[in-house]
Amino acid sequence: MTTDVARQPGSAGSEPAGMPTLRTRPFDPPDRLAELRREGPVSRLRYPDGHLGWLVTDYAVARAILADQRFSARSEFKRVPVARPSVDPFYGRAALPGWFLDMDAPDHTRFRRLLAGHFTVRRAEALTPRVERIVVEHLDAMAADGGPCDLVEKFALPIPSMVICELLGVPYAERAEFQRNSATLFSLEVTADEANEAMSSLDALLLDLVRRHRQAPRGDLLGALGASGELSDQDITGVGVLLLTAGHETVASMLSLGTFALLCHPQQLRLLRDGEIDVTNAVDELLRYLSIFHFGVPRTPLEDVEIGGVLMSAGESVTVSLPAANRDPARFTDPDTLDLARPARGHLAFGFGMHQCIGQNLARIQMRIAYPALLRRFPSLRLAVPPQDVRLSGDMGFYGVHHLPVTW
Repeated sequence: MTTDVARQPGSAGSEPAGMPTLRTRPFDPPDRLAELRREGPVSRLRYPDGHLGWLVTDYAVARAILADQRFSARSEFKRVPVARPSVDPFYGRAALPGWFLDMDAPDHTRFRRLLAGHFTVRRAEALTPRVERIVVEHLDAMAADGGPCDLVEKFALPIPSMVICELLGVPYAERAEFQRNSATLFSLEVTADEANEAMSSLDALLLDLVRRHRQAPRGDLLGALGASGELSDQDITGVGVLLLTAGHETVASMLSLGTFALLCHPQQLRLLRDGEIDVTNAVDELLRYLSIFHFGVPRTPLEDVEIGGVLMSAGESVTVSLPAANRDPARFTDPDTLDLARPARGHLAFGFGMHQCIGQNLARIQMRIAYPALLRRFPSLRLAVPPQDVRLSGDMGFYGVHHLPVTW
């Protein structure tokens, strides 16, 4: 399912319309994004609330905006380019406690400083043995149950859920509740009240854990943040909800959608399965090619800024299209081709600048382990349904698949 908010977006000099979201191929961004990029790096965009802002489709301009602190990430200014009532309780007002993603410096910097040491390359690599065991356990369970199965349910979703639970100190037994509420938060189809209720449930779950961890500190992230003495219980709760929800949803989407893409590109699958290419580079290429933040990243200039050949006025909403930027032929040769051997570093799938995804090292470790392990354990892995019957999650904030029936 996809959300087709507007079919004819305009260029910077023409009548604007909404965000192009209609896909004709499951792994490619809407064709209109490429058309707009050819017309110019920046286009006028009419948001669902009638606001007139900008859409960025060019790699160089996207990177420049994401690195420019004149462009704010604060939730007071944020608008989404598609109709999404679920964000109504959270955008247009100050960031929730701990939601540093919706803050600028110095508030954002304070949270980032406290968290950065827990997400370094070294910390992520230290988790490798545990991630490997989690992956093997789920592969063993798949083999014992036999095919066909839903790869989302049996593999793509539980692995990152367990990893982020162990990192934070959240009991994995709570997974059904937080996965359900997380899916509600990221849905485009729920009401503002439903999203608010889901957030309240997640806050209650994490706040209880934070208070328990203060009384009996443990060697997990929630406990470490409490021991720092720099954050309130509400701040730690917000950080926990943000990391818990985004930390498993994003990796789950990449594991499922990435596997779907590989199964539809058998030559690329064989290269990865047989170890003929560097898995680190292969993961970066899948991140670039799929770009699951499919509606882009919102920013707002705090002052008038001339960039990409246009003057963006203070207060105008800007949507940086990561899928369009990652398919820019000026940066990546033959960008619409999945080529696991291409040098794919420099993509913007994790964003760029001070708000670049803090958990990217942990996400990469999980993907570098999970993809090859899955393909080698089940060398005859294949779809159990025709590709056109795989239900895509265009109705979610992260692009992926709702279910991926496979057999072997």
